[in-house]
Amino acid sequence: MRAPAVRLAAAAALLLSALAAPAQKWTGMQGTAPAPPPPTKEVGFDQKMGGQVPLDLVFRDESGREVKLSSCFGKKPVILHLMYFECPMLCGMAIEGLLRSLRSLSFDVGKEFDVVTVSFDPREGPELAAAKKANVIGTYAREGAGSGWHFLTGGEASIRALTSAVGFRYVWDEKQKQFAHATGVVVLTPGGKISRYFFGIEYPAKDLRLGLIDSTSEKIGGLTDQLLLMCYHYDPSVGRYTPTVTRILQAGAALTLVALVTFIVVMLRRERRPPGADTRRAA
Repeated sequence: MRAPAVRLAAAAALLLSALAAPAQKWTGMQGTAPAPPPPTKEVGFDQKMGGQVPLDLVFRDESGREVKLSSCFGKKPVILHLMYFECPMLCGMAIEGLLRSLRSLSFDVGKEFDVVTVSFDPREGPELAAAKKANVIGTYAREGAGSGWHFLTGGEASIRALTSAVGFRYVWDEKQKQFAHATGVVVLTPGGKISRYFFGIEYPAKDLRLGLIDSTSEKIGGLTDQLLLMCYHYDPSVGRYTPTVTRILQAGAALTLVALVTFIVVMLRRERRPPGADTRRAA
């Protein structure tokens, strides 16, 4: 009984410390992420929670091979990241921020989840995708990431169908000779349903971790993660997990119940010992 009790105490301590920590403000600076930009006619992110991404869309991977989007799905939750590789500023900042966020996670790309980065510029091809992948995987520097992080390019029809499905709106700025677009990532279930949106160029590790756990029926994470999910609620209006009083009370009740059951089991075992057992053991 001692080992489970120790694990329970450790989980409770971690939970309490997480709840006591001050909430982060989404300011858009390193380590935080801003709320989505105000919706405009042409640029923004329309949240389509629960929507299905069309997995029969055809793209080309970084090797130039024609693949269906479904080849990137099936067993693990997926982080979908939309960018274009020759973006002069914002996309580079966004993927660097995503890398920092993913490197702070104990979950690994290719193991607990996959990442699909898709260029929304139909003029870009596999050569640019391969170069970007080499740079990103080298920076991420975790074993197995190459098989779990996919870099795709495609034609206008496939790109428009995918971006429309997740509510990503962008437009070509002829004056600046670049795309105007929002930044963020979409967490999808293994079956391609939209589960969570996170906006900005960096994402708190807690939010990404809970979003991935929330997006799959497979067991990933540990006891502490399950307790945190009881205390935090995803708020789509700001794209983050926020603590809720109701869930905190539920978690407290669950911990109390576990402690009570543990106490009862220990007491029952003591009562079942033969009379004088403790005396004989001491002798």
